[in-house]
Amino acid sequence: MVEDEGIAAALQKMREEAAETERRCTEIAAGRDGKKTAILGKAQETKSEATEMMRTYLGEDADGLDGFEFLTMAEAGEVGHWAVLGKLNEAAGEEPIGELVGWALPIQERHFSEAKEGSLKLAADKDPYEES
Repeated sequence: MVEDEGIAAALQKMREEAAETERRCTEIAAGRDGKKTAILGKAQETKSEATEMMRTYLGEDADGLDGFEFLTMAEAGEVGHWAVLGKLNEAAGEEPIGELVGWALPIQERHFSEAKEGSLKLAADKDPYEES
């Protein structure tokens, strides 16, 4: 969808970091007595819903800018999720969760920033009067 090498490299790094985040979350879920299956089930449900939203939002005629606009929204949601988890954990005081949030939140904030910058770069190259 996007030909810019810098944007493509940023997307690849985001994918790798998302995989590492999933691995770390799964590792913590595995340590939750009797809750691993429920946690992983909810994670899969959320992932499926996000995929469905993406397909609905993008449709069949989406271009790179459309994709980046959706990615920007998704990354903003991720930042919000991690911030909420961090706030909830202030009361729970679970060290592994606190460490995970401390690691993941800055990455998600960077992902949001990079997605937004990618959207703006692609928008700058668009003809504002061209019909999509």
